[in-house]
Amino acid sequence: MTGLTPGTTSAATSAADITVLTGEQLAESWRAPLSTRGRYIVDADGNRFKLKAGNWSGVQGTWEGSGDVNDPANHQADQKSNNIPLGLDRTPMARILADFHELGLNSIRLPYADAMIRDTTVVPDSAVTANPQLKGKTPLQVYDAVVAALTADGFAVILNNHTTTYRFCCSLDGNERWNTSQSTQEWIDNWVFLVNRYKANKRVVGADLRNEVRRNTTDDPNWGWGNEHDLYNAYEKAGNKILQADPDMLIIMEGINWQGIPQGMFPHGRPTLTPVRNLSHTLIESGKLVYAAHFYGFTGPNHTGATGGWQNGETNDPRYRDLSPEDLVKVVDDQALFVTQAGQHFTAPVWVSEFGTGGRGMTDAKEIDWFRRFTDILVKNDTDFAMWPLVGWTGADGKPQDNWALTTYDTNGRRLGLQEGGDWRAEHWTKLVNAPGKSGQVDRVNHWNMLDLDFGDQNVSSTMLAKADWSSGNRKGNCPDSQRLVALARSNNRGLCTDAGQPAKTAGAWTTVTDERYVTHGDWASGYNKLQCPDNSFAVGYSVNGNSMAALLCAPSATALPLTGRNVWFDQGDNRPASGGSVNSDWAPGAYKGQCRDDEYLAGVAYTWKWQHGGAPDALLCRPLS
Repeated sequence: MTGLTPGTTSAATSAADITVLTGEQLAESWRAPLSTRGRYIVDADGNRFKLKAGNWSGVQGTWEGSGDVNDPANHQADQKSNNIPLGLDRTPMARILADFHELGLNSIRLPYADAMIRDTTVVPDSAVTANPQLKGKTPLQVYDAVVAALTADGFAVILNNHTTTYRFCCSLDGNERWNTSQSTQEWIDNWVFLVNRYKANKRVVGADLRNEVRRNTTDDPNWGWGNEHDLYNAYEKAGNKILQADPDMLIIMEGINWQGIPQGMFPHGRPTLTPVRNLSHTLIESGKLVYAAHFYGFTGPNHTGATGGWQNGETNDPRYRDLSPEDLVKVVDDQALFVTQAGQHFTAPVWVSEFGTGGRGMTDAKEIDWFRRFTDILVKNDTDFAMWPLVGWTGADGKPQDNWALTTYDTNGRRLGLQEGGDWRAEHWTKLVNAPGKSGQVDRVNHWNMLDLDFGDQNVSSTMLAKADWSSGNRKGNCPDSQRLVALARSNNRGLCTDAGQPAKTAGAWTTVTDERYVTHGDWASGYNKLQCPDNSFAVGYSVNGNSMAALLCAPSATALPLTGRNVWFDQGDNRPASGGSVNSDWAPGAYKGQCRDDEYLAGVAYTWKWQHGGAPDALLCRPLS
């Protein structure tokens, strides 16, 4: 601990020590749109843009699912949001935004419910008393006004699909999956609608696809099973549809929040981002993927966060706040921060888009210690973050109704926040906001991205998406247009793409290769079937039928490429370079992998049906790029 007692704040580390930017200064400090370079988010000039964010909640709904929806007592912390951002009844929006600046924020995560999109109900005048310009508006129109005000004041806004209905929050509430109370197609259509609605406003920088996906009564979400509960597949579809509508958006994917039955005799746990180690996403626009994770002290890697025994879903597993300092560091890395490791198929920024704890009135020593230790982890790892929540109400007794909120307002608009003193979190918030980290220009990086044909096509080439099926009846994988194929796995149909040393493509037609007509410089794999690209072209995709090779897709190079190379056999074990991209991660578990070096291009694939090989790839022809 720091030597402070709960309810006190060190004068040397109070919220007043935060450097405050005006809206104009914040707007001038960065240029939209945002993208990624390795583990960092950058602005349009290539400068690091660390998400120092908070969650302005309310549009996701606050009704807790029972009792009269009009009675505030039936809403979270007795705060009836009327399905718009909290606080607009109490304080002018300009004041709220000024308070966000005082907290040192540069970005806002703005949750919403899908129900908002079709809600034609006009919000009550009482819900916008302090903002009369919003009278007569629907929740979506209020959301529009909030987005416009935030971005005009320099903030980056990240749209967050938090819930489907306005019910809040958690467990079995009808919002467990993106498609629990609606279809996957409806969910994607809603996203495309919102992205198109705000695409002219480049300070709307990201689409946070779904909040805290978890088990419903009978079924778990999964990562890569290819069925209707496959979050990996749903993210892939939604992310690429969004990028087709607006290529400037960051696509933010949060891991699975809970799987399994929360009783000791059954498997259960919080996977978070762990599945990304072996199955990561590839989008049609490289440099747009961000992964997200949530951490709360009262939950745990295998603890639901519930209290009251097994009847209420509580398990006997440790909560995050129960872990030793060493174990907490390890668990946070294993569940999320490993994704920032450079040069792997999964490398991306990680945004801890929710964390928090109670402030004024908090007396739980373990919770206080956890918050200190967790913010230390964020500081040490230079991690992007967003606190939950930003805004709440101050009750008639002068106390916050939700003491987790960083700022609360009473019915007269008077503020009670970190800036007023008396909130023990101010020290750690200031430490977090002021933490040193990477700034300025971020070097461009090479990408290595996997293709997954386990259950169907993975076409992430904008060029090929606009064309007819190039290998009818077969499962196909196409690299993003900025990348080429550099590796294949036997038996599970996965591949690896890269843009390392990427040769420019010419405007000529791409070639689908299904036979040996282009094997014109000697038989490099005698006795094997071979698919080989035409001279001066390189592989950018492949198709399979079952586990057997069906075709190779080749793109023409704008410059001449060397025509001699080497064979990379992987029929009896992995054959990957000792160094280079994505060699410290397993993008095809249980399968042998063949991989060209980063300075080579894949020119051909050899396979056979002899010896029960079944037509799976056995060797690659790798040729130097220069």
